Amino acid sequence: METRTLGRSGITVPPLAFGGNVFGWTIDRQMSFRLLDALVERGLNFIDTADVYSAWVDGNQGGESETIIGEWLKKSGRRDGMIIATKVGKPMGGDKKGLSAAYIKRAVEESLKRLQTDYIDLYQSHDDDKSVPLEETLAAFDALIKAGKVRAIGASNYEGPRLAQALRISEQNGLARYETLQPKFNLYDRQEYEQNLAPVVTAHGVGVINFYALASGFLTGKYRAAEDAAKSPRGQSVVEGYLNPRGLRILKALDAVSEQHQVTPTQVALAWNLKQPGITAPIASATSVEQLDELAQALELRLSAEDVRVLDEASAWK
Repeated sequence: METRTLGRSGITVPPLAFGGNVFGWTIDRQMSFRLLDALVERGLNFIDTADVYSAWVDGNQGGESETIIGEWLKKSGRRDGMIIATKVGKPMGGDKKGLSAAYIKRAVEESLKRLQTDYIDLYQSHDDDKSVPLEETLAAFDALIKAGKVRAIGASNYEGPRLAQALRISEQNGLARYETLQPKFNLYDRQEYEQNLAPVVTAHGVGVINFYALASGFLTGKYRAAEDAAKSPRGQSVVEGYLNPRGLRILKALDAVSEQHQVTPTQVALAWNLKQPGITAPIASATSVEQLDELAQALELRLSAEDVRVLDEASAWK
């Protein structure tokens, strides 16, 4: 399988990251283990999670996804063959939040314990914490790398100017720099990334592992009418956010290209994503082995220049 490098870190990954937010949320431990086994069998060894996953579920407190991954790593003995990315900073209850040096030092130990490992491949700021100087945050991450607890660091949900500022501070102070960015980007949600983030990541060689690569499922073609909101717990928000004239134009273009290649809209949407400047590995998740196979097969799809033009025009935001 083709591999790509996370920024300048030297860490190579497949061109698809599996979203671990489903572990302990929409799938249980047993199904999570099945999917993790299936990922390895398909050469997809890059898993993205966060300490806060999945605190939003009744009865959960956060850490459930990391815990399941850790239990699987111990049972399977596959730690060395996996690239594990997790995140810090989202509220975990009480004073457990943010990107202060003290909290990062505390939170990484808790993540390492749940993951049952002594190092994290990619440790990411889950949100930009403007209450803490970037110098403090980056120095804390730098110390973790020097201690061997983290291999590389990344940023999530950063604005373009703040990412550029963080990169400058790292360079000026000899600190580890953000090697990856995790923004929202897909065939529908293009403007913010293309306008404000792409220039920064391409200029500095930052890898992009974008979330919502399928627009919360809209780009699969699952939601085509208002009544489709009942198809999933998040269906109402998907319909409200994407089911409009532009969204329908995008679905029509996805249908046309997928029919031509005899593949699914999901696979076309991911293949388009991988053709975009700066994109390293979109994040997508699955709740069954069948869905995982659909994602994996998208990596084999080669879109023509005309396919990309059709999709670009249908989704144009300018």
